[in-house]
Amino acid sequence: MFFFFRKNLTFSENPKLQFLRGLTLFFANICFFYSISIISMAKALTLAFVAPLITTAFSPILLGEKVGIKRWSAVLIGFFGSLVVIRPGFIELNLATIAALGTGCFYGIYLVITRKLHSTDNPLLTLLLTGIVGLSIGSFFVPIVWITPSLTQWFWLAIMGIFACMGHLLLIYSLKFADASKLAPLGYFEIIPNIILGYYIFNDFPDSWTFLGLFIIVSSGIYVIRRELLSNRRN
Repeated sequence: MFFFFRKNLTFSENPKLQFLRGLTLFFANICFFYSISIISMAKALTLAFVAPLITTAFSPILLGEKVGIKRWSAVLIGFFGSLVVIRPGFIELNLATIAALGTGCFYGIYLVITRKLHSTDNPLLTLLLTGIVGLSIGSFFVPIVWITPSLTQWFWLAIMGIFACMGHLLLIYSLKFADASKLAPLGYFEIIPNIILGYYIFNDFPDSWTFLGLFIIVSSGIYVIRRELLSNRRN
């Protein structure tokens, strides 16, 4: 970014908010990585899906956005659809499940802060500062737990970094043009690539319940998109 987009990078007008954004994403990642090391991915994802609810709840308080009953309903229906897909069993209350819940809470606040920054800071700058915050904090703790990865593990870590970078950049741009609470239900589409990758990589073929859940999730997202398009036309 420094070499190719230097003209777009100016010092942040909200450095404290940028630091807080990087901090929330750092804690969200730590919580999620810890939770999936103890409990199953299905349970962790289920609990982390509270993020859209947190975003919708905090948007009126921190952003002044109007969140009506229809948008709340779309979020709740999307959450129900994710439960149908994952169909979690009885989730024991332990440190791992609390960490998974923390993932959703931190990520929900992260989305709200991202929306808050859209009017002042360049998206590329926001992405860069988030990485710097995570790198700075993580550097104090990584040496304590460091295990040298193999060449294959370095490859997968690089792939994960590239996809995370692209994903966060797209997220920042999307929050630049739309309210955080409006985009919250679309977060449930995350389960769709998870299902596809699970099939091709782990040979886990979706059953009828999974397709029913996908239908519910997609329907809730399409409803929000359609409603916002109609609202924009009226305005």
